[in-house]
Amino acid sequence: MTFQSLHQELTPHEIVAELDKYIIGQKDAKKNVAIALRNRWRRLNASDEMRDEIMPNNIIMIGPTGVGKTEIARRLARLAGAPFIKVEATKFTEVGYVGRDVEGMIRDLVDISINMIREEHASKVEVRALELAEERILDTLIPPAPGRQKELVSGAGFVMQGQNTGNESDDPTTDQDLRDRTRRKFREKLNRGELDDREIEIEVASEQTPMLQVFGPMGLEEMGVNLQDIFGNMGGKKKKKRRVKVSEAREVLAQEEAQKLIDMDKVTKDALQRVQQSGIVFIDEIDKVATRAAASKGGPDVSREGVQRDLLPIVEGSSVMTKYGMVKTDHILFIASGAFTVSKPSDLIPELQGRFPIRVELSSLSEDDFYKILTIPKNALLKQYKSLLASEGVDVTFTDGAVREIARIAAEVNDEVENIGARRLHTILTTLLEDILFDVPDSNRESEIKIDRKMVDQRLKEIVSNRDLSQFIL
Repeated sequence: MTFQSLHQELTPHEIVAELDKYIIGQKDAKKNVAIALRNRWRRLNASDEMRDEIMPNNIIMIGPTGVGKTEIARRLARLAGAPFIKVEATKFTEVGYVGRDVEGMIRDLVDISINMIREEHASKVEVRALELAEERILDTLIPPAPGRQKELVSGAGFVMQGQNTGNESDDPTTDQDLRDRTRRKFREKLNRGELDDREIEIEVASEQTPMLQVFGPMGLEEMGVNLQDIFGNMGGKKKKKRRVKVSEAREVLAQEEAQKLIDMDKVTKDALQRVQQSGIVFIDEIDKVATRAAASKGGPDVSREGVQRDLLPIVEGSSVMTKYGMVKTDHILFIASGAFTVSKPSDLIPELQGRFPIRVELSSLSEDDFYKILTIPKNALLKQYKSLLASEGVDVTFTDGAVREIARIAAEVNDEVENIGARRLHTILTTLLEDILFDVPDSNRESEIKIDRKMVDQRLKEIVSNRDLSQFIL
């Protein structure tokens, strides 16, 4: 499904409905990202003279940790079918300092897009790749006659050509018919899976390439230059022999044949276009590079401001050189987020503030929110633990009272110790189920375990009541 057709199918209401399946609350944030996503389709369908003039409305999400900022961005990218990358603002340094420069996020985004498009193209040639892999397996099982050259004809198999060498039957037609019949029988066995456990020796391309490292003020990988691409294929790709079962050989050879069928020039072209038209960059912890108003000039704040100034042209729209070609960032959607507990959005340099016109504040999670998080989402934590224990043959159930008590404890500990949002539920459930998870594989426990409110109280009461224990354990 293309980017454009996907957006046409999802209205803002439908996007919010999809986000509701995984994220509780935060209606304002969901509404704004849904509008931003729909606007991308609207821009692609705008008139030619206005299409390049319509800039994306970048978003900055403000809220404490663990309330769903990252999850909203991640789910948004999946809905869009767009190249998506999450980066930490603190990992970058301004140009001239040791570390990664901000243009690296665009190069990484292009790599992600290349892999995404390659997989899409590979799925289109999957059937043909399997056919070619099957022919290679049959060639191994039934080697061609000496002195004959085989040629693959589309969809038909092989045609044998050449001259009699004296080691063959005087009647080449009879010999060829025999080989064709044998090949058909082996093909039928191969398709029925009767040969899957047989070991064969196949020749595949070696993935080993020379290890090169460059030392200098800026690594070549930051410039988008891949030395392995330059030197790795000198003299042609090396081949190596592997002895594997037929079932494994089918997968390995199919992947290799698929790569041969893929037009990498088209993959690169499509990938660059998708990055430029639908790429999404999620910059987390942007508050950590904000220069606090009260802070003295100099020291680390210079580097923080430098990162902001380096970010500015990328977010505004510039051209970044990658190993696949030039990428324009004008229409890439940037979503930034931060807790802003020490600093505030106004501490960002004014130019960067202006490039994030949409500001959304996410609220802290309440006890009722925790209860919904535990029960409603498709990937709810209780469902995850239920699935984990089911693999051991144990059916674990949580009573409604137990779930509400877990939610109450999470809210209480967040208020008294430190608010880490929904992540608190992970630590509480891990502590609650620790003994069960440890003992189940080696014990003769009953196949059904019921967790009620009394068990939750017994297991967690002492930890919650002791502030020092809460800080250490929960």
